[in-house]
Amino acid sequence: MCGDGANDAPALRQAQMGIAVSTATDVAKSAAGIVLTEAGLGGIVAAVKEGRTTFQRILTYTLNSVLKKIVQVLLLAIGLVMTGHAVLTPMLMVIVMITGDFLAMSLTTDRVRPSPMPNSWQVGKITMAGTVLGGCFLAFCIAVLAVGKFEMGFGIETLRTLSVVAIVYGSQATIYGLRARRRLWGLRPTIWLVASSVADILIISTLAVRGIAMAPLPVSVLLCEFAAAIVFGLILDGVKIPVFARLGVS
Repeated sequence: MCGDGANDAPALRQAQMGIAVSTATDVAKSAAGIVLTEAGLGGIVAAVKEGRTTFQRILTYTLNSVLKKIVQVLLLAIGLVMTGHAVLTPMLMVIVMITGDFLAMSLTTDRVRPSPMPNSWQVGKITMAGTVLGGCFLAFCIAVLAVGKFEMGFGIETLRTLSVVAIVYGSQATIYGLRARRRLWGLRPTIWLVASSVADILIISTLAVRGIAMAPLPVSVLLCEFAAAIVFGLILDGVKIPVFARLGVS
């Protein structure tokens, strides 16, 4: 509802979103949810666009949160069955959380494409989409752990390093895959998102190579794991399109 007079105040108050124009009376402005500060109705279009942009950022953050919770919990359980030990120590979990927070905070500055249609929170469908994509991320981490244990014969300490690096590298792939509902190359990321990714990769790679707070890994293994994460990101980008289309997440 858009209005300017005192008689519009009840409708502005009852509307899902009441908008008072710049020349509206004080009563109308106090009843409205949005007050335009410039003449004309262009501010309404700008407000709708900004709202849909904000929704897309929150949606990306929500999907990312659901996905990571699934991976961290199930990887601990499956890793315990595979190795007989916890594949993530408390210290490694702290490292995962710190690196993940860098990336999650940078999402607030990322470029997003507003949806062409109104958005609504469909928690069940969003949770289902996060669960399906989280299953893909979990499969990637388990595959890396399985290769390290059964093909390379690593001990538990090295497997822990392999697992934490897989989570951090894989998180980069999931972020770039989830940040848009279309193909990942359709929208250029901001410098802050790229800088956060580079910082995360440098931090975990340095810790892994030098054996700080974890067992050391050869550089060749890190490079193979990084290449696998890139391939995983491309696969995830292809999986998300039908998943989002099927569940109506846009």
